[in-house]
Amino acid sequence: MPPRRRIDPSDGLAALGRWAAGREDDGADGDLPAAVVRTAVRFTLEELAVSSPGNSVEVRVPPAGAVQAIAGPRHTRGTPPNVIETDQETWLALATGMLSWEDAVMAGRVHASGIRADLSSVLPLVRRPGRFAR
Repeated sequence: MPPRRRIDPSDGLAALGRWAAGREDDGADGDLPAAVVRTAVRFTLEELAVSSPGNSVEVRVPPAGAVQAIAGPRHTRGTPPNVIETDQETWLALATGMLSWEDAVMAGRVHASGIRADLSSVLPLVRRPGRFAR
C-alpha cells in the first residue's frame, strides 16, 4: 500500500517554489514563513516515500518530519539500523538538486548511519526545469 499523502502535491510544489525563489534571490529564507518551509520539507519527504517505498531507511528532518523509505529489511521496534538526519535547508537543497548527496555528506550537513543510508541514487526528488514540476 502506498503511503498516504498529507500534503496536496500542488500545495507542496508551491511551497517548494517559494523556498527556491528565496534561494535564487538572496540565498536566505529570513522572510519566508516557517510553515512554508515545513510544507516544502514534508512534501519532499512524502515524495521520497512514494518514489522509493520501503522501511529500511528512516530519513529525519527535524522539526518538520520523518519518513521511512527504501526497500530492504524491515525493522519493527526502536531506532532503525539505517538513519539519515539533516536540517530543513540541506534537505530541500538535496531534494531539488541544488546540493549533491556527496557534497552534503563531505560538508557534514548530513548524518547517515547504516549500510543503506545513501540517498545518492534517489536524489534529486523534484527537478527544476524553470518552475517546479514532477
